[in-house]
Amino acid sequence: MELGNISQPMYGPGLEAPGSSTPGLVGMVHGFLRLVQPNALPIAGKPSEAPVLRCLTFFLPQLLIYEVGFLVCVAIGLLFIILVPLVGCCFCCCRC
Repeated sequence: MELGNISQPMYGPGLEAPGSSTPGLVGMVHGFLRLVQPNALPIAGKPSEAPVLRCLTFFLPQLLIYEVGFLVCVAIGLLFIILVPLVGCCFCCCRC
């Protein structure tokens, strides 16, 4: 297994579906990932060009835009984790 240049990795054009006996499932997973994370990964400049704080304030909004799909999925999941037991408790306790 060849690792190549670790400090300057070369990325391919995108995700490729692996050869599988379940192409429908692989297509569904890749479709979900393209739906949740449609934005490209923000490319950072050289670390020596800017101090860490300036680098964080510049790239943090770009990183949040990159991860916005996953953040929405987490928010919906937390909402269900909180609301489903609460509504179930209300239905069980208030059956009048």
